[in-house]
Amino acid sequence: MRLIRMVLLGALTLGAGLVQAEDDSRAVQRLTTLLGQAQTLSGRFSQLTLDGSGTQLQEANGEMELKRPGLLRWHTDAPMEQLLVSNGEKVWLYDPDLEQVTIQALDQRLTHTPALLLSGDVSKIRENFTISYQEGGSVVDFILKPRARDTLFDTLRLSFRNGVINDMQLIDSIGQRTNILFLGVKQNVALDNARFTFVPPPGTDVIEER
Repeated sequence: MRLIRMVLLGALTLGAGLVQAEDDSRAVQRLTTLLGQAQTLSGRFSQLTLDGSGTQLQEANGEMELKRPGLLRWHTDAPMEQLLVSNGEKVWLYDPDLEQVTIQALDQRLTHTPALLLSGDVSKIRENFTISYQEGGSVVDFILKPRARDTLFDTLRLSFRNGVINDMQLIDSIGQRTNILFLGVKQNVALDNARFTFVPPPGTDVIEER
């Protein structure tokens, strides 16, 4: 549960020869351009969480779909199956094993979280993060550090290859790392808005947080 909540609700090694841009304005412009050119994204993901010493804690795979602004569907496969859905106003986190769904309003705090950042309003990024970037060949790496203090991660790296999101890495205050690799990513394909709402199955325990 903590793994998916950290990614959905909350020292980096880079290749030699990369040139770092010091101008934050250039970093913001570059990132907003790359994020903004993908009005929809869909594909698979592979997620690995390591502790501060590099020991593997959890591994998971699944499918993701997003549509701007604020629509997200993030499904983690069994045996750790969970589903997160956002319609831009509400967020549903469904655990089929527990037969339980938690519903939250999509407030400003939740829009700062990594998965929802990918589908959010790109114009708000600079308000919420300090940003730098490094570029080498076809790869661009962005380092985002939250301006707020009450976040679940200290550093977020977003990596693009040939203009398409390739992977992300989160590091928290105790050095725990979560690496997410995106596979078979498709940009700007039609996605039905019905995919971004959730109706709890009969018998599901509904917890609505306010």
